[in-house]
Amino acid sequence: MLIGESWLVSLLNSPSPYSEALGLFAYAVFVGLLVIVVDYFLGWLERKIVAKAQLRHGPTMVGKFGLLQNLADFTKLLAKASYLPKRADRLLFTLALPFMLALAIFLILLLPLVPSFGFGNFASSLVLVFALFSFTPLFIFIAGASSGNKFAEIGSQRSVLMLLSYELPMIFVIASLGILAKSLNLFAIVQAQSKMWYIFFLPIGFFVFFVSMLAELERSPFDLREADSELIAGWLTDVSAPSYTLALFLDYTKTFFGSLLMAMLFFGGWLGPVLPGLAWLLVKALIIAFFIMLVRATAVRMRIDRVLRLGWYVLLPLAVVNLIIAFIV
Repeated sequence: MLIGESWLVSLLNSPSPYSEALGLFAYAVFVGLLVIVVDYFLGWLERKIVAKAQLRHGPTMVGKFGLLQNLADFTKLLAKASYLPKRADRLLFTLALPFMLALAIFLILLLPLVPSFGFGNFASSLVLVFALFSFTPLFIFIAGASSGNKFAEIGSQRSVLMLLSYELPMIFVIASLGILAKSLNLFAIVQAQSKMWYIFFLPIGFFVFFVSMLAELERSPFDLREADSELIAGWLTDVSAPSYTLALFLDYTKTFFGSLLMAMLFFGGWLGPVLPGLAWLLVKALIIAFFIMLVRATAVRMRIDRVLRLGWYVLLPLAVVNLIIAFIV
C-alpha cells in the first residue's frame, strides 16, 4: 500500500463525517498534484519522442536531460499579454478552456486509482464517466463559436463532427466490457480481470477503443483542429499565450485520462504483483500514453472525409463484431 494510502483509507472509513471529508479533500489534492506532475512529464516525453523520430535531440539545455525546458516555456507563456478578440463573447470565450480542464481533472477523480477507495465507486460509474466525457464536443463548439472568428468556428465544427462520429463505436465497446464483467462499475471491471486481462478476450474492442480515443483526444492523425493551410489552429486560433498554457495542460490531462481508462478497461488497472496498485496503474497508463505519442510522431494528419469514413464504415462495424464476441465469450 502506498505511503499515505492507509491513512486516507482510515479517514474515509472513520465514522466521523469530518474525518471522511478530510480524507476526500486529501485524495482530491493528491490527484490534482498527480495530474500536474504527470502532465509535465508527458509534455517532456512527447517532445523527446517526436524529436527522436525526426532525428533531433529535443529539449537538452535547460535542466538535466532538458527536464526544466517545459517550466521555462510555461513561464514565458504566462508572462505574455492576454488577448481577447474584439468580436468574442467575453464570458464564454474566457470560461471554455478552464471548464474543459476542470472536467478532465474531475473525470480522473472519478476513476478508481487505487483499489481501496475512489469517488466513482457506484453501480454505473463507467456510464457516468463516459457521459461526462461526452460533454467535450459541447465545450469545444462553445470555445470556437464564441471567439468571433470564422476559422475557429469552422475548426470547432470539424472537431465536433469527428468526436460525435467516434463516440458510438466506444459505446459498443463499453457495452461489450459490461457484458464480460457483468457490471458497469469500474472497480468490478478491474477486479474481473484478476485472472486474464480483457485485451486478450477482446483485441478488436481494444483496437476500436484505442483509435476512437485518439479521435476523442484530438491526437494525431485525428488532430483536425490544426490545419496550417486552412484553419491555422482551429478552435484554438484566437487563444492568447496564457490561455494556451491551459490548452497544453488540457491536452495532456485528457491524454492521461484516456490512458488511465484504457489501462483499467483492458489491462487490469491496478492489478499486479509486488508493486503498489497505483504504481502498476501509472506504469500501464504511461506505456499507453507512450504509444499515443508514438502515433503522433509517425502518422500524418487525415482529411476530414476519411476520418468520418473510418469512424462510420470501419470502426462501427468492428465494434458490433466485438459486441458479438463478448456475447459468445
